[in-house]
Amino acid sequence: MSVIVEVFGARSDNFGYLVHDVATGRTAAIDAPETAAIKAALTRRGWTLTDIFITHHHIDHVEAIPELKAEYRARVVGPRGEADKINDLDELVTGGDQVKLGETVFDVYDAPGHTLGHIVFHDAANKHLFTADALFSLGVGRMFEGTPGPMWEGVKFLRTLPDDTLVYCGHEYTESNAKFALSVDPDNAALQKRAAEVTELRAAGKPTIPFNLGGDKKANPFLRADAPELAKFYGLEGADSAEVFAAIRKGKDNF
Repeated sequence: MSVIVEVFGARSDNFGYLVHDVATGRTAAIDAPETAAIKAALTRRGWTLTDIFITHHHIDHVEAIPELKAEYRARVVGPRGEADKINDLDELVTGGDQVKLGETVFDVYDAPGHTLGHIVFHDAANKHLFTADALFSLGVGRMFEGTPGPMWEGVKFLRTLPDDTLVYCGHEYTESNAKFALSVDPDNAALQKRAAEVTELRAAGKPTIPFNLGGDKKANPFLRADAPELAKFYGLEGADSAEVFAAIRKGKDNF
């Protein structure tokens, strides 16, 4: 069940991902942000696209579906909750389902908030989690459609996954996320360390992705909405952690 993950840039600040099942040669694009970037990555690797796994309906994650499907006859798997917003889906999945890529099995989890039907794909055997805009390094996606309670529950579930999970998110937002995180959680040593690493990586022109989930659990304020120090920062001592999560999200929106 070994896989290879190819990471590449797409559009202005999207990440693109190809997941290659070594045993069978099947190759999936995680989301479809840009045809040219995906085809270039396939060419570099000498792989043929067989599948496309879609996380949510935003244009910068689905725009390339028609061209890629037409050229490669790829199977397109996407969120059942957004089937009315995404064209060319062949299979619909929701939280609790599984998707196979050759011998590799992906668990599907619901992660509502950024969009209502947002899903993520977890390759537990190889410790890869593809979160798109549900979870970023040191952040989460802007809450366009959902409400704080369900979004917090989705994020809190992702926090239960093993610390050694590698997370592949949808955008290179880590540097700006770090600045905000430090403004609300300035005494967090794990955050300070991660912020320094991010500054170094970006100065060298390197991506901050993938990131270690265990490290993010300690440094990402959105994964720590139930930490007393964050409740205190927002004057919400004793409040439900979903209220604190909402305050953190509003703070980031206005940062």
